[in-house]
Amino acid sequence: MSEKNKVLVEAQPYYVEAQSSPEQNRYVFAYTVTITNVGSTPAKLLTRHWLITDANGKIQEVNGEGVVGEHPHLNPGDSFRYTSAAMIETPVGVMQGKYQMQADSGESFNAAIPKFTLSIPRTLH
Repeated sequence: MSEKNKVLVEAQPYYVEAQSSPEQNRYVFAYTVTITNVGSTPAKLLTRHWLITDANGKIQEVNGEGVVGEHPHLNPGDSFRYTSAAMIETPVGVMQGKYQMQADSGESFNAAIPKFTLSIPRTLH
């Protein structure tokens, strides 16, 4: 990826106890993602691709258009923040993925979503 097409993705997960049901192996995690265009070319988010893996090794693959119903267009220096959620069957898991972006020049590129951990409080030290 060139320096002109560069997007930074940061995610902050948290456990949603009110929507979780551990006795039914249902653990809900919300996550807030911040997408920042740190390149020199405006770009639009087209699609998302997530891999969500629980502690049993079960993988959920999520593909879709945009994020939270939007296709944010980011000028250099702009950020877009949204919150979404995932449900897994174990108290610990990981998420990672990528966004397909399109620069205003028409060039497509991927923005990596670094792996982050989903964990109920007091599970990991």
